[in-house]
Amino acid sequence: MYRAWLECIRDCGERFSLSEVIYTCPKCGGLLDVEHDVDALRDRSAASWMDLFDSRIRTNEWPYGSGVWGKKEWVLPSIDSANVVSMYEGHTNLFWAERLGQALGIENLWVKLCGNTHTGSFKDLGMTVLISQVRQMRADGVPIDAVACASTGDTSAALAAYGAAAAIPTIVFLPRGKVSTAQLVQPIANGALVLALDTDFDGCMQIVKAVTADKRIYLANSMNSLRMEGQKTVGIEIVQQFDWQVPDWIVIPVGNLGNASALGKGLLLMRELGLIDKLPRILCAQSARANPLYLSYMTGFREYRPVVAGKTAASAIQIGDPVSYERAVKVLRLLDGVVEQATEQELADASARADRTGLYTCPHTGVALAALFKLVKRGEIGADDRVVVISTAHGLKFTDFKVRYHEGTLANVISHAANPPLELPADVGVVREAITRALHQIGVG
Repeated sequence: MYRAWLECIRDCGERFSLSEVIYTCPKCGGLLDVEHDVDALRDRSAASWMDLFDSRIRTNEWPYGSGVWGKKEWVLPSIDSANVVSMYEGHTNLFWAERLGQALGIENLWVKLCGNTHTGSFKDLGMTVLISQVRQMRADGVPIDAVACASTGDTSAALAAYGAAAAIPTIVFLPRGKVSTAQLVQPIANGALVLALDTDFDGCMQIVKAVTADKRIYLANSMNSLRMEGQKTVGIEIVQQFDWQVPDWIVIPVGNLGNASALGKGLLLMRELGLIDKLPRILCAQSARANPLYLSYMTGFREYRPVVAGKTAASAIQIGDPVSYERAVKVLRLLDGVVEQATEQELADASARADRTGLYTCPHTGVALAALFKLVKRGEIGADDRVVVISTAHGLKFTDFKVRYHEGTLANVISHAANPPLELPADVGVVREAITRALHQIGVG
């Protein structure tokens, strides 16, 4: 009943089958998006779609218990469910950041914990779709030997895990020495061929694009629009968790810009099908050391220049030439978006400040929070606004960042909220004195 296909994001109108190994339009060079037969989707009312999606939450009926595949008709409607590769990703917690919001003067501050998933990042949402489609293509006789990606950590972890679950070989290209140990070991443990190259992410991206010119090696980076179809469910899920009410702002850290593009894609489809009648504003946050979108935004998107990304604790968004720039600008314009940047000091302090209120944030979420703090201070985000910050990965993947912050050894960062352990002799008197002093400092007793 429902159909989907690949279509150029520009105005040339070129269309391709989802089973074709193709990533850009051969006519104009534009990226491709998965498009859906919206007229067919309108055969259900908005209320009927909401009831259907609500009925699938945590169901055991395969594959609908997944937060992605519970919306299968909006993702890959024609895929055989037997070829779906899922770890029941999605349905991640929407955390009410009450204490942090109170400190900012925002009662309705929420954090979407996308890192509470199998490999510890939101990349699982896109990879379940891509690997499932590859499995379908292989079953249909398309000759694909392996799936490859360039990565700064999280994409490679998701690709390796889902590839292993599907018995599909995977190859990951990582910038040597620029990925956390926790991220590096994930694809190694899942059996991927890991290639650590003496370059940065953008260099890895150039090489993987050249390697995947051989159509037997399938490209898994976000220039492949299949990833967007899974990641777009984040926005849908947020609205669903608010009983189908739209927040005022969604704040998201961005690097290669596929996540921002996907977020807008899901929200725009909801509006087109009548599930929502307004759109949230979007705040895209970049590291000041890898900020090509921010620099372009400052020109009103009239100019775009790639940058050489500098080293940042937010390593997953250490990207100077984002593949999905064109997509992201389109979404920012449609959602009245804003772009802000954060320095290393700002992102580290924002992450530590959030942790003190019960969160455990990755440095990329620190970038998003630092950008949020700036807009609140400027009065662009108001006290009555409902705000959702998307946390893209679990803090445990960045333990070294946390340790070095509290040790005071992060480069070019003063650890204003450091909380190192007190090393004391095993003496009750000394211990009691230390406890009394500590409690006095925070105003207890």
